[in-house]
Amino acid sequence: MRRALVHVAGIVALLSFMQCQPAGGSYPGTEYMPDMGHSIAYEANVNSYYFYNTWESAAERARMSAPRLPVEGTRARGSMGWSNGALNRNVFNGSLSNNAVVTPVNSSVPYYYGNTEDERARASREIVSNPIPLTQEGLQQGQVLYDIYCGICHGPRGDGNGYILREDGGKYPAQPANFLRPDFIAATEGRYYHAIMYGKNVMGPHSDKLSYEERWNVIHYIRSLQAVSLGQTYLGKTAAVAGVSGAVPKK
Repeated sequence: MRRALVHVAGIVALLSFMQCQPAGGSYPGTEYMPDMGHSIAYEANVNSYYFYNTWESAAERARMSAPRLPVEGTRARGSMGWSNGALNRNVFNGSLSNNAVVTPVNSSVPYYYGNTEDERARASREIVSNPIPLTQEGLQQGQVLYDIYCGICHGPRGDGNGYILREDGGKYPAQPANFLRPDFIAATEGRYYHAIMYGKNVMGPHSDKLSYEERWNVIHYIRSLQAVSLGQTYLGKTAAVAGVSGAVPKK
């Protein structure tokens, strides 16, 4: 009886050893209950090392785990209503047909300029107008977003004297851009939009913080601040400037 138990134990040990062999070469290896031990599938964006169930190289594992580029011609859901910078809201509100589906607008619009100084200059030359129609609502949205993302550095008036530079603030060593300087007033819209997309100097990119329409409304608001500094209106619209009593553009 004792000998039989020894034989049974030996057979179990041998089978267990055979069931847990590592991979090697073109051999996938074996593992007891592999799906219970760990997943042998690739996890997106994670270069994990599945020792017993992978036999490709580390470089190949990294390639298989890396994000893929979208299929050529792919458009982000919610972006199809944009054409030449203009938004056709009927594409999203479900009014085009009886079967149309209401789709949230995500303002995903391609930007065909790279993050280089040459591309910055090209954007400044080629993007010369704001494609989003100016409205009082849009201007108010631009002010709110400017105060959140821009005002702390560039100041509520756009003069580059934000909180981080004031004596009661952070005393930041770098001078933020003064949008009221003549060169900024004369600059094209592309100079501003490219800076929002990619950042400039110590300013980081804000493309992930502002949607397409929001970026342009912020630029509208910057233009209105410039108009205030010149005692003018901005395309016939008025906007109060935070922290400036009665600062409404004059006609």
